[in-house]
Amino acid sequence: MEHAHEESGMHRALSATNLTTLGIGAIIGAGIFVLTGQAAAQYAGPAIVISFIISGLACLFAGLCYAEFASMIPISGSAYTYAYSTLGEFMAWIIGWDLILEYLFAASTVSVGWSGYMVSFLKDFGLSIPPQYTAAWNSVLVDIPKIGWKPLTEQLSASLSASGIAVDSLPHVTAILNLPAMFIIAAITILLVIGIKESAGFNNVMVIIKVFVILLFIGIGFFFINKANWHPFIPPNTGEWGHFGWSGILRGSAVIFFAYIGFDAVSTAAQEAKNPQRDMPIGILGSLGISTVLYILVAIVLTGIVSYTFLNVADPIAVGVDAMGKGLFWLRPIIKIAAIAGLSSVVLVMMLGQPRIFYAMSKDGLLPERFARIHPRFKTPYYSTILTGSVAFVLAGILPINILGELVSIGTLLAFAIVCIGIIFLRVKRPELERPFRTPFVPLVPILGAGICLIQMYSLPLDTWLRLIIWMAIGILIYFTYGLRHSKLKHPDHPKK
Repeated sequence: MEHAHEESGMHRALSATNLTTLGIGAIIGAGIFVLTGQAAAQYAGPAIVISFIISGLACLFAGLCYAEFASMIPISGSAYTYAYSTLGEFMAWIIGWDLILEYLFAASTVSVGWSGYMVSFLKDFGLSIPPQYTAAWNSVLVDIPKIGWKPLTEQLSASLSASGIAVDSLPHVTAILNLPAMFIIAAITILLVIGIKESAGFNNVMVIIKVFVILLFIGIGFFFINKANWHPFIPPNTGEWGHFGWSGILRGSAVIFFAYIGFDAVSTAAQEAKNPQRDMPIGILGSLGISTVLYILVAIVLTGIVSYTFLNVADPIAVGVDAMGKGLFWLRPIIKIAAIAGLSSVVLVMMLGQPRIFYAMSKDGLLPERFARIHPRFKTPYYSTILTGSVAFVLAGILPINILGELVSIGTLLAFAIVCIGIIFLRVKRPELERPFRTPFVPLVPILGAGICLIQMYSLPLDTWLRLIIWMAIGILIYFTYGLRHSKLKHPDHPKK
């Protein structure tokens, strides 16, 4: 299987446990602390549990396909590399361009959520940051409540509300920069440049904190469930597609799919894994399985403690704690600490993944060679890490990335569907290749994975599709004006610059 990649020079420091916690770090964040309650309140009611199962199944099928590719092609690049090796360079570029949305813009957006929780947490201790330094530009923020792009519109508005900033009053606030969001981006960028081992160690600590607190909430919450809150389990449709009923469950599954984004980030660290053929499938499937179980349990407990109609708030988990009574109010700041830890690890893994995709694309000649530079001391792709961090730093400081919310989800769903199709294609084209991990029940599993992803894409609004087409058009233009002329596949003897 021809490919332009070569030995990277990166440190192989990640074990199967590290890879699993990287995946959990990416998955468990804004989804479990914000989207669970909001999607229940707006789309599915208590049946948000079914929405999580639908999205979880799509990710399970896609994860099984990722695991086979990761064991066969243990190099950085995630779905981009898999598409390159099976479907050709052009399709690989499309996937790589897609993944920029997933990692770069998701990191910027989650950092804004991190800012909201951090400001709210500090406020509990009497430490206040001036509102003008915790919000983006007024011209963007004022319009947030009027825009229907979800789920990140609600996440951002909710995060600002959690910070003590009334969205409706934003015209009276002279917003300058979101300094806390910029701070976490800068800190994570420095950590990622210093080394993958240090980054993984930080992520492990964050994952332990948030998983412990989530388990604490589930364990205590089971004793406060009121079964009456689960009736009706599937609220009747309001007459509008996507608002309760079965269409609401499907819309909810597409919206909360954002909560699952990130498990594929495990595959971007393949060249830093100690034993990628064995450990990559463990990391991908292990993190996905653990996170899915936690999501479902939190959804069951949360909608059992509080009526779903009260969960369209910034901090639905904290609302659940309040409903348990004043005796458990001590748990509220702990929930915020877990949210801060959770969002920190999501930002880290998103920003870890993007430079490694740039690295893979550069090694194939589709991006300038500097994107593949490895730091002589730290053995990390420092140039692309600093570039990614710089762009995310600016975006986090001045823009709420609400417009790209569903675009992030639809782009990732497209990437997952192509990976599933790639498994079938490669089984037919190259059946003799060694596969340390084999996706079971081919072609059924890949067909189901691609099918569920495409159905979820179909359930998203038309304007989301239009924005995806525009983004893809920009990517195609770059490919034909730069990538194609410098491709090592088309020009294997192309001189280095």
